[in-house]
Amino acid sequence: IVGVNTFLDPGGSPTKIPSEVIRSTPEERDYAISSCEAFMARNDSVAQQALERLAEAARAHDNLFEQLMEATKVCSLGQLTDRMYRLGGQYRRNM
Repeated sequence: IVGVNTFLDPGGSPTKIPSEVIRSTPEERDYAISSCEAFMARNDSVAQQALERLAEAARAHDNLFEQLMEATKVCSLGQLTDRMYRLGGQYRRNM
């Protein structure tokens, strides 16, 4: 599930505040979640192989682009980011 943040940059951002924020209905949300779950189930065996090829390329310090593009065909965004976080860590801004 992807969220959208709207903000104005005090330095003069061209971002405009929308007149209203439109949220998905519960049915739309549930459909998106079930579609993602079905996609992951359908591609489970090939997704694991694609994620492992991506991990191997990262460990070898190879260019990840080709493996990443192949993995996007069978992996969800969550699967990809989870694997990349486990390989290289997650950025955390100092507060």
